[in-house]
Amino acid sequence: LPSKAAPYRPKSAHHHPFRIFWFSVLLTLGLGSLIFGHMGVSGLWLFTILVVLEVTFSFDNAVINSKVLVGMSQVWQKVFLTAGIFVAVFVVRFILPIAIVMIASGHGFMDVVNLALHKPVEYGKILHEASPMIDAFGGAFLIMIGLSYFIDYNKRVHWMRHVEPILAKAGRFENFKVCIMLSVAAVLYFTVEAPHKSLVLISAVLGIVLHIGLELFGSFFHEDDAKSVKIKTGWAAFASLLYLEILDASFSFDGVIGAFAITNSVLLIVAGLGAGAIWVRSLTVYLLRTGALSKYKYLENGAHWAIMALGVMMIAKLFHLELPEWATGGLGLLFVSLAVGSSILEARSINLQEAAAAKLHQAEEQLKNSASKIVPRKRR
Repeated sequence: LPSKAAPYRPKSAHHHPFRIFWFSVLLTLGLGSLIFGHMGVSGLWLFTILVVLEVTFSFDNAVINSKVLVGMSQVWQKVFLTAGIFVAVFVVRFILPIAIVMIASGHGFMDVVNLALHKPVEYGKILHEASPMIDAFGGAFLIMIGLSYFIDYNKRVHWMRHVEPILAKAGRFENFKVCIMLSVAAVLYFTVEAPHKSLVLISAVLGIVLHIGLELFGSFFHEDDAKSVKIKTGWAAFASLLYLEILDASFSFDGVIGAFAITNSVLLIVAGLGAGAIWVRSLTVYLLRTGALSKYKYLENGAHWAIMALGVMMIAKLFHLELPEWATGGLGLLFVSLAVGSSILEARSINLQEAAAAKLHQAEEQLKNSASKIVPRKRR
């Protein structure tokens, strides 16, 4: 496995948005032209909606991606941003749904591929019927990500100051988040519809176990170097790469199922969501190279609240409580936007306070200098 330890530190010229987003623009225009040629204006319109849907759903995913990538070596960053694109587009948004339909229907791989390409209505119906398994697994995994971030005794940056400090204190108890999520899985088992009880329980527990396993896998291989270097390489970086790809898959589940409410064309869905995934990767690069996480103090907090909200909404779907697709994606954008706004307002407030303190200090120095120039008269 690659093991170069040098972190990615590109030159400032590489920060220009054109250098980062040119491939996304070119690919989107190319796919859009092909779809327009085969399906006309209506197909192009549906393609545009799918691209926007994917970017909206996964915007907060880009924030988390950039946070994880900062701690990976340059080699592994390039692996994520190159080979990872193939995984994101072809594996996650085409092969993974086919695998889910195989599990749900009992059909073979080629039978499901045939369904996807030639009987998309039936394919979409089976995929929708498998949604309890998808929602339980994805919801548990996403909520675990949020809880792992907030339930941390060493966390010092708090955005929602009435909630986050309390959650951080709970980090003193090592298995607190696992206890919460296993309790949620048990509640789901006793409250969901009878035909889905076992499937939901197993899926939720698998989501919890997978998150714990990835954390253990990464920390096991990173422990030896933790004191000397902060950049992950080798197996530790590989664990982070797996984490990012599974996170991307968790976000894509909702998008793939929601896409069938827009169109039954599997190829159009793969094209639209795939192009959106490329935009999300480009956004990840932009956030990474511009240092947005350090510039906006609460951006990471907002992204994790958005992830937890999406996880909760996936769990709510098990009880037929479902928001429109635009509202689901918009909620994530709302959290991130509010976090960025709070970061900007606080930074301005601090700058104003520092400027006022500097002026006060300058005025005091001027008074001292003026006082020292006054020579008292001698008495006769």
